[in-house]
Amino acid sequence: MTVERDFPDDLPYELRQPSDQRIPFVFNSPHSGRSYPEAFLQQSQLDAQTIRRSEDCFVDQLFASAVMLGAPLMAAHFPRAYLDVNREPYELDAKMFLEPLPSYANGSSARVAGGLGTVPRLVGEGQEIYAHKLPLAEALERINTIYKPYHALLGDVLAATRTRFGYCVLVDCHSMPTGIRFPESGMRPDFIIGDRFGTSCAPELANAAIHLLREMGYLVAHNKPYAGGYITEHYGRPLKRVHALQIEVNRGLYLNEHSYEPKPGFDQLQRDIGLFLADLVSLPDFYFIDTPLAAE
Repeated sequence: MTVERDFPDDLPYELRQPSDQRIPFVFNSPHSGRSYPEAFLQQSQLDAQTIRRSEDCFVDQLFASAVMLGAPLMAAHFPRAYLDVNREPYELDAKMFLEPLPSYANGSSARVAGGLGTVPRLVGEGQEIYAHKLPLAEALERINTIYKPYHALLGDVLAATRTRFGYCVLVDCHSMPTGIRFPESGMRPDFIIGDRFGTSCAPELANAAIHLLREMGYLVAHNKPYAGGYITEHYGRPLKRVHALQIEVNRGLYLNEHSYEPKPGFDQLQRDIGLFLADLVSLPDFYFIDTPLAAE
């Protein structure tokens, strides 16, 4: 598969909506973008294959059945290597820029230290994206023109869903490299369910997701090593009846990680995820509204 050089219809992301939203769920695929701006590719010292190592390839397609079930699905067209909306707005690495960071930037987070800030420094297992330092204005432009509008739209969709149904559930959809293993046994999980260690959603939601996937024969981990990123943490407010759950899918189930082409198992996994989502969105309402509503 070749790298796409421009955003479709000049839009860096899209909101796929059913004709009528029938369920209080919203799905989000922030890392599956595969449109690489030409200017960005020219800035990078990586080839067109290596730069894709952070991409959650085809995750938006794996979860596409959400729209048919009656839920909106947000999907990024921009790649994670260009801008990561699953970070705070200004998690920036001072070493990347020609000018000093503004005082409001968070330059000391663990994610920045790992090279994976809002404007990432690295992809994959430590490959440096840029050959030279960037003007700070470049990062701020990406944040102002893509990051902030992306989150404004996602926040509006969540608010409208909660107003309409009395609660809403955000499912943040990701994929992980094949080499991820259970910390204790060393086995490779097929899925990891993250709920920020019980803080981002009703426990029944995470438990149900784990149970449903295990009933389908998949190996499922809970919060380790991925408990949920900024999106799950920021939007998950169970006491305000906004629940957020992160789902990580093992790329080895569906993707050739060298060619970035779907493997023969892609169609079956897509069908299984569709069945899983149909059961997940059918959970009883009292799972999500049984607790008193916190003051705004």
